[in-house]
Order: sequence, then structure tokens, then C-alpha cells
Amino acid sequence: MGKVDRDELLEKAKRFFREEIVQTHIERGCVKAGNLSEYNVNPFLFKYLANFLEGNDNPESIAKALVLPRVLGSSITTSFGMKIQMLTSALSDAIGSTTEGIDIEFIDAVDERKKYCQLKAGPNTINYDDVTTIFNHFNGVRNLARTNNLNVGINDLIVGVIYGTEEDLSSHYKKISEKYPVYVGKDFWHRLTGKEDFYFELINAFGDVALEVDGRGVLQNTIAALTKEIQEKFQT
Repeated sequence: MGKVDRDELLEKAKRFFREEIVQTHIERGCVKAGNLSEYNVNPFLFKYLANFLEGNDNPESIAKALVLPRVLGSSITTSFGMKIQMLTSALSDAIGSTTEGIDIEFIDAVDERKKYCQLKAGPNTINYDDVTTIFNHFNGVRNLARTNNLNVGINDLIVGVIYGTEEDLSSHYKKISEKYPVYVGKDFWHRLTGKEDFYFELINAFGDVALEVDGRGVLQNTIAALTKEIQEKFQT
């Protein structure tokens, strides 16, 4: 594709991130993080963490120690992981698959073969038992293809890891790669979109969206709401 097409694709990426990730992050992640009931507070640790972070354990410091890991870590990471299939479909001709164990189907821009892909959010997101599950799903697809006289080879059944490098892959992914291709980060996005450096451009595009959001203001409001509740509950 030409430069215009690339720019249009990156604009689609920004729109997706703005509407599907950022909006959820603010409305659900940040707002909910201002409620003490959202936390399973470990009484042995919360004052330690507050002192570790701010040098004191007043209500605002406790609130910061609770809010920051939630809002800057687990909240948006979970949201992004749940929507990776939507992201790939928004940025390519990939379609959601009706085949068990397959997330998307797309034409590989490198070898021009149809791929049956199971998507994973990152290079450390599966465990030992997942390896067997993936093998079983892929074997099921191969059996179904033989029954229906479809040309589906071993290299057409892939795991697509959204970010990272081959060196980052856990031993579980490497076990899968002994039998089926595991495409990660730059390689995956190249095959999906046909653009060799799209992975890095996508990262930068998502970073640009952050400049549109008053993140500091959102964080301050969340911390203030939680601080007030901590003061009322613990009377500190």
C-alpha cells in the first residue's frame, strides 16, 4: 500500500484506541479505581506500600499506592487483551473465525496463504496446559480440513502474538513453535497488514493518543475520591 493507505490505517488505529481502549480505561478503570470496594486490601502491606512510595502512610499516600498499579497496569492491560481481536479486524481484512480454537482468519501478506490464527496478547500469556489445548485445536482444524478437502497445511495454523520479539517468547510458546509457526510483534503485524514496520508505527500511534487525554487530571480525581473514602472509613 502507498503512503496514504498507511496513514489511513494509522488513523483507524488511533480511532480504535481512542474509542475502545482509552474510553474504557477512563470510564471503567479510573472511575472504579476511586472506590475502596474495588480493592482487596492486604492489611499487612498497604501502609508499607504507601511509605515505600511517598515516605508516609497518610490517606492520600495509601490511595496512590492502591490506584497507580491499578490504573497504570492491570486495568488497561486487561482491557487491551480482551479487544485484540477487534483491533486486528479493524486494521486488516482479517475476519473472526467460526472454527473452534481459531480467533481470526486472514491472507498472509508474506506467503499469500490463508492463515488460521489464535491470537495472544503478549509473549508470556500462556501456561503449560495451554500448549496442549492449542495443539488440540490445531489438530482439530487439520482433521476438519481433510474431511472437507481443504488445503490447510501445518504452516497455515499459527499463533499470533501482538507484541514482543522472538527472544521474549516463553518456553511454552517455543514448545508450540516446534510444530506450528508462532509469529510475534513485528513479524505478525507485517504478515497481517503487509507493512514491514507497521508494528513500530502502531506503537507510536497509540502513544500519540495519550496526548489527547488529560491523564494527570483523571488520576488526581481518582486518587482524591479514594483518599476521601479512606479518610471516612479509617478516620485517619
